[in-house]
Amino acid sequence: MLILISSNSYGIEPVFKVQEHSVTDALAPDKLPLSFYTFDPDEYWAEPRDSYWMGFSNFILRQERIQSPKVQSLGNWADRTLSGEAHNLPNNESYLRVGFATESEYGDPAQFEPEVRFRLDIPTTKRKLRLVIESESDELIPLEERQRYRQLTEPDRTDTQTTGALRYLSQIGDAINLSNDIGVRLRLPPDAFWRATAEKRWKADADWAMRAQQRFYFYHQDGWGARTWLSASRDVGNGWRFWSSSELEWVHRDSQFVAAQIFSTGKRINNRSTLTPRIGVLGESKPGWRTTSAFADLTWRYRLHSDWLFAEVIPALTFPREESFKDQGSVLFRIEMFFSGSIDRDF
Repeated sequence: MLILISSNSYGIEPVFKVQEHSVTDALAPDKLPLSFYTFDPDEYWAEPRDSYWMGFSNFILRQERIQSPKVQSLGNWADRTLSGEAHNLPNNESYLRVGFATESEYGDPAQFEPEVRFRLDIPTTKRKLRLVIESESDELIPLEERQRYRQLTEPDRTDTQTTGALRYLSQIGDAINLSNDIGVRLRLPPDAFWRATAEKRWKADADWAMRAQQRFYFYHQDGWGARTWLSASRDVGNGWRFWSSSELEWVHRDSQFVAAQIFSTGKRINNRSTLTPRIGVLGESKPGWRTTSAFADLTWRYRLHSDWLFAEVIPALTFPREESFKDQGSVLFRIEMFFSGSIDRDF
């Protein structure tokens, strides 16, 4: 018996041609993304030069590679230990932020000040419960300072002490995220507190994106307070985005409201830097509604290396009421390093 199989038979498998690329071609300088390099394209084949800066920068790069896994592993270990599970949740938000900043004002020389901020965020695997230990609590920072936080160096900031809290996450409907915290300020004597935060994001129309947040809190020693925050943003063309944010806060110890209105725009200049100009007005309700200060600043943020080493330059003008709204100028320079296993890639 003779069986003939046609070349057009469906039983014949199609032939695929695979074009292979060598590793050398795939890793050629012109094939890698611009974010891979810390130098200009014409310096691809330049010989390295020994200098103090090269030795210092290599030391910093080594520390990031060594310390980042340790910070992330600490959160993962605590997650597994407290939850009793063999696995931990992704996107752990533990971080250590280390840097230094120097600020020069009218008639004052620049002084370098170290800055350290941290968060240990430990999610459990079965319940929406987290243990959160933070170096500061923003509801204890005055509103004006909170709005101008990046303009200030460490000596000008309020010391709120480290806090530790159990945070329970839930939802109201499909759109509102709700969190409840019960914890203490880690000091002697300890200061117990409770806070609840509700947040919602939505699109008002095809252009405007909205975000609202409501927070209530009570500290045993400082009393209770409440904050209402509303933000609206939209693209305005040529890569720029516009933001408007309004905030109203009740300060129990002063028995008054404080408020802030901030307008800002932002643009990514290239794959390394962003530009954010802002103007803002702050006010209070006692003895009557009045403006307490106004400010304008411009933040230029530059990614020095990878996605964890950054520099900032912030020139600013402030017009405080206690100085009869006379302008006070300053320029701040800051270097920051983030040690974490999970970084916001969009800096």
